[in-house]
Amino acid sequence: MNRHLRKIAPLLVGSFLALVPRASSQNGSGTDSGYDFNDSHFHLTNYVQEGIPIREFLKIMGTTTGRSVLFGIPLQQQWSYRISGDNAPTYYLHTDAPLYYYSFTDAHIATAYLSLSGQEQARFDPMITGFNPTDMYAADHIRRVLRTFPGVFCGIGEFTIHKEFVSFKVAGEVASLLDPALDRILDLAEEAGLVVLIHNDVDIPFADPEKPPPYLDQMRAVLRRHPGTTIIWAHTGVGRVVRPVKHHAAMLEDILKDSGMRHVMFDISWDEVAKYVNASPESRKVIGDLINRYPDRILFGTDSVAPKDQTEYQKTYRLYDTLWPLLTMEASFKVRKGNYERIFDEARRRVRAWETNQALLSPGISPPAR
Repeated sequence: MNRHLRKIAPLLVGSFLALVPRASSQNGSGTDSGYDFNDSHFHLTNYVQEGIPIREFLKIMGTTTGRSVLFGIPLQQQWSYRISGDNAPTYYLHTDAPLYYYSFTDAHIATAYLSLSGQEQARFDPMITGFNPTDMYAADHIRRVLRTFPGVFCGIGEFTIHKEFVSFKVAGEVASLLDPALDRILDLAEEAGLVVLIHNDVDIPFADPEKPPPYLDQMRAVLRRHPGTTIIWAHTGVGRVVRPVKHHAAMLEDILKDSGMRHVMFDISWDEVAKYVNASPESRKVIGDLINRYPDRILFGTDSVAPKDQTEYQKTYRLYDTLWPLLTMEASFKVRKGNYERIFDEARRRVRAWETNQALLSPGISPPAR
């Protein structure tokens, strides 16, 4: 880029940002919009890349969901005729055949998003998921997707490092928190302003509750290495059979109160997480008290996968009907709506600015649509 363009680039970025549309239905000021929640964790498609049309999902969102992230699933379940014959699997537990990374999911999500009007687009925050976190080129894939679809994406994930019954099925190398490829991904996320939604079980299935969870220290180390990256740890580190560790709430609070981890959030998505929260009145109170102490750091998400109707989609939200009354009005608003707006509005601003800079620095790259 020539000297003159370098001088005017900041002015052009600032002018562009003033034109970036914000969601007309939501705001981050603390004013209640009338919606019940924003969804920080939603899959438009399933493990065989099937799902629902995005306009059908808009109908399901209706007047109860304001905004939602938008991503597929980065893994494709192979249909091996040698293993299951004519019984086509639609879920990773339906067959012993492997999973593999499916990069086309990002183009599919972008195409669905771009089919909407500007007002409809304002209700979605698409995420990039179609990369292999063991590949040092994964960050290059993310960068390429941003350049190919400017104005679309504002985050990465949900992507998985350690996950019960999934990790060992993925073809190729097993993902690891110790892999420098993960650091390259998180470095790019900081540079571009991308929100990161990461699934990482803190423990192993059927673990001895008296033993320290094997992935906790590794995860803490990753979080500490990337203080400039906004990271949402999905499901607070639990799974279907990976139960909350001993003193799980205390483990979360150790991170939430750590001044070096203010960039770390947790989502309480998935009906399996709600199951643990609702295990007893005492467990609900413990989580409710934790949220009330750290209302800026927890987000609600459904973790719904290609739901067929609104009842199925809202299942997790309704499971928390016993939790919401335990929260202060401020905490309830922030967890259900306000934190989403604050985090993803900032991501939109930062990623669009990064994309504009890339267009100025690299001839031939289109700036994001206004």
